[in-house]
Amino acid sequence: MSTTRSAERAPAADDAGRNRQPERREAATELGRAFKQSVGAMRRMRGREQRCHEELSDAQYGLLFGLRESGPIATSELALLADLSPASATEMLEGLVAAGLVTRERSVQDRRVVLTSLTDHGRQLVDERHARFAARFEAGMAEFSDRELRTAAAVLHGLAAMFDGIRPGRDGSGST
Repeated sequence: MSTTRSAERAPAADDAGRNRQPERREAATELGRAFKQSVGAMRRMRGREQRCHEELSDAQYGLLFGLRESGPIATSELALLADLSPASATEMLEGLVAAGLVTRERSVQDRRVVLTSLTDHGRQLVDERHARFAARFEAGMAEFSDRELRTAAAVLHGLAAMFDGIRPGRDGSGST
């Protein structure tokens, strides 16, 4: 969904409260708190993973899931998919190669490009984690309707665009 979502649609009946500022600000404040709580929970989860050395990290799984969806891919593109810097992705991939989860080969079309692929063992590991997480995710979302989930997704896309648009010093709102 684009960042101009509200400008592209007319207010619907269920949006009637949208123009009442006090209620709108209260709802936005509640959303902000919930968003921060969610981000904090993810940060804590990642912290727990770092203390558990026999498990792969969420960031490593991000790389593996990117490979699962895309097939052989250049490191720079994979880093973008996993929301990592190319340097971090390269370092992580070296460990994943050593663990036998990915392979890296120079592209036949452009020898400067290194393509990364999942091994069978890597695919099995990703599929197992996905199955475990998908069940938890589905259970967590079960109480919400498809419409509510689509609305939540639109809000999160809007938040992502808002955060991506913040440039420190440009408009004085560089801190969150």
